[in-house]
Amino acid sequence: MKRLGLAAAALAATMLSGTLSGCVAPVGPVEVTRFHLPDTTALGQGTIIVAPAPGMDGNSLEFRTYAAAVGRQLSLLGYSEMAAGQSDQVALVHAERRTLVPGREDSPVSVGVGGSTGSYGSGVGVGIGLNLSGPPPEKIETRLSVTIRDRASNQSLWEGRASFAVKSSSPLANSQLGAAKMAEALFTGFPGTSGETIQVK
Repeated sequence: MKRLGLAAAALAATMLSGTLSGCVAPVGPVEVTRFHLPDTTALGQGTIIVAPAPGMDGNSLEFRTYAAAVGRQLSLLGYSEMAAGQSDQVALVHAERRTLVPGREDSPVSVGVGGSTGSYGSGVGVGIGLNLSGPPPEKIETRLSVTIRDRASNQSLWEGRASFAVKSSSPLANSQLGAAKMAEALFTGFPGTSGETIQVK
């Protein structure tokens, strides 16, 4: 029984790894925009604390999931993350998810009339097309924004925004999986070109 449980856990880990790498559940690129001051020497060093942005519940599972993903990326950049206390900088995290329900502008039943001419007169054909594909699937859009501020002056040093959408059936629609992807995309090429929007696959 224990051996069976270990095998199941190994299979789940393999599937999760494949999902995150894009092999099992490929997704579109993450759209990322960054803004920062001309002088970026203060970024990527010193101590930092991850905190909820205004409007975010710091005790919610949603915030803690994205805060952990952002904190990991900040550590990789060279920051020393603090759980509490007087850090040099503060990273304010805001995340939101919404369901998109695409609509069809065309009717499910369409009728087309076409004419043709030839050397033996003319003909008119009538064609009826049935759209049986059904409505487009629902999508989950996720938006993540992070603002890094200097604690002493409260000046905004860097701000990044990321967004992407996946089918609601995709594993990445789950915030615990999508958070890692979004945070990684947001800090790709940090600090980035100010004002430029890029697509990160």
